Formats: sequence, C-alpha cells, structure tokens
Amino acid sequence: MDALPGFLIAAVALAGSPGPATLSLAAAGAAFGARGGMTYLAGIVVGMVAVMAIVASGMVGLLLAVPGVAPVVAILAALYFLWLAWRIATAPPLSEEGVRREAPTFAAGLLLSLVNPKGYVAMAALYSGFTLLPDRLGADVALKLVVLTLVIAAVNVAWLLAGAALTRFFRDPRTNRLINLVFAAALVASVALAFAI
Repeated sequence: MDALPGFLIAAVALAGSPGPATLSLAAAGAAFGARGGMTYLAGIVVGMVAVMAIVASGMVGLLLAVPGVAPVVAILAALYFLWLAWRIATAPPLSEEGVRREAPTFAAGLLLSLVNPKGYVAMAALYSGFTLLPDRLGADVALKLVVLTLVIAAVNVAWLLAGAALTRFFRDPRTNRLINLVFAAALVASVALAFAI
C-alpha cells in the first residue's frame, strides 16, 4: 500500500484533466444544471468501470492486434465525438420557450466512456504503472477498480458542478452561444489531443 498516495495523485490528475468526458459533463451541467446531468454522469462512470475491466483483462491489446481494427475504431470514436461537439455547439439557449431540451442520457455517457481514447490510455497507465498489493494480483486489480471508481465519480461530479455554475450565463442567447462554441471547440481539441497520443 506504499504506492497508494502516488496512485491517487496520478488518478486525480489523469481522470480530472480536461478531456471528452469532463468537458462534456461541464457542458451538460451548464446547459441542464447539476440534476439534469446526473444520469449522464452515471453513464460515464459505469462506462469507465467497463473500460477498467477491459484494460485489466488485456482485451484492448488483443482487439487492437487484429489488422485493420484500430483505424476503424478510431474513426467511429472520432465521428461520435464530432457529433457530440455539434450537439453542444448547437444547443439552444435556456431562455428559448417552446424549445425541447433533452439532457444527455445514461446511454450517451456510457458510449462516450467506451469510445474515449483518453480513458483507455489513462487506465492502462494506472493499471500497469502501479502495484498496490504485491503478490496479490486479483486483490490489486480489485482495489484499483474501487479506488479509481471513487476518484472518477468525484472528479466528474466536480466538473458537472463547475459547469452547472455557468447555467445563469445560458439565459442570455449571445453568451449561451459563445459558451456552447467554446465547450464544443474544447471537446474537439481534447479528442484531437487524445488521438495524437
């Protein structure tokens, strides 16, 4: 357990840094409030638990070893993130009456986690870079899963609340449009950076 403090610092840094999940959560919080983004947040956290299981099992390495799979997966993920950025950029202001505003769903959060390259890279670094319980592989993997799930949930709640603090700015159509465009551009930039790694 000597490695736990370093593991926690790395986990907070990797999970809490700006990326597709955190930026889209902030955008959801800004557009729909903290309560409106909770279902989306739950999908992201459950998706990250699945990503951890996939990384820990070695399935990612096996899948990407199949010729031609990596580019197809990358293209599909990029298309999903571009669609998400477009939805953020074109979301109507809160003040527009009669406009139906649907908060992002659990399924959207789950899918975002499953196609997020930053999530796989971060989990691979954390799972391979730290040993919390030497000589106890199963317990080590389980402890990492529990600790990481708690860290991911906490930092994602923080991003959602930070976004929710911007909700009042979404009542002005010009400010709303500007914030939407900034979040959308930041999402596209974070995806481009994740794919460049």
